[in-house]
Amino acid sequence: MLYKVIHSTIYDYDEGVTFCHNIAILKPKDIAGQRLVDYQLEISPKPTEFSEKEDFFGNTITRFSIQEHHKQLKVIATSKVNRDVSTCKNIQDAEVGKRITLSETLELLKGVSDEILDARQYQLESILINNINEDIKKYALESFKPDRSVFEASFELMQRIFKDFEFNTTFSNVATPISEVMKEKKGVCQDFAQIAIACLRSVNLPARYISGYIETLPPPGKEKLIGTDASHAWFSVYIPTFGWVDFDPTNNQIPKDQHIIVAWGRDYYDVAPLKGVLYSSGMSTLSVSVDIRPDGGYNQTELKFQQSQSQSQQ
Repeated sequence: MLYKVIHSTIYDYDEGVTFCHNIAILKPKDIAGQRLVDYQLEISPKPTEFSEKEDFFGNTITRFSIQEHHKQLKVIATSKVNRDVSTCKNIQDAEVGKRITLSETLELLKGVSDEILDARQYQLESILINNINEDIKKYALESFKPDRSVFEASFELMQRIFKDFEFNTTFSNVATPISEVMKEKKGVCQDFAQIAIACLRSVNLPARYISGYIETLPPPGKEKLIGTDASHAWFSVYIPTFGWVDFDPTNNQIPKDQHIIVAWGRDYYDVAPLKGVLYSSGMSTLSVSVDIRPDGGYNQTELKFQQSQSQSQQ
């Protein structure tokens, strides 16, 4: 499936900004099962400084600075992505990977190959996934037993989070501790992914945070609205001899072609779509709009991103 993705971020500043420096992670990955066909980044005002490179995790990061007074910052990323997960692992490899138990996995993780060493960094606590408490470990141990396959346990963990946690867009923000999310059992996709990762790390399994998009479909007979798709997040667990396997606890499914991967890291902090520092005073307003659909062209009305004035969180 060939998708066109338009991700628009607009900051409006009451008093204006005289200087800002930003990091954007908006360029989808070009990996097995996902081919990046085209990518364009529009920034207004035009940056004084601009650079692009890969970070430690292999994500494409864009750094830019604006050194003139402005009352609005607009960042629009337009991508064309071809998704075909059938080109990834073959079925025989998948069946082998599904049978590896937790005990076998922990033994294999003692290896020193480049792949194992890379995976082991995701066993450690990170900036937003830290102080993993006994409640989280207890929740994980309901699924993870020494003689049970890691795949089956991870699949069950995904299902339990989907069932036990309430999707609530008003409860949390990026600073809400995972302990609070675990206690109240509510949040958004970012929270569910980070709770799952905390559970996996509590039993010494490598787990990483995946940032991207998911195509949402309108009800039968209804036309799809512009800007109703959203930035999305899910988690991935490393199974030795097979590789990384993704799970989406928000939607209770293993990601397929409708999931588009932008970046991965230890938690949300590593892959935030846009972050930075600025010199200003007064209030600011953030508007985020994401639109995803099979590539077939957009008309001018569809390109009026300013019509979407609410931040998507799912």
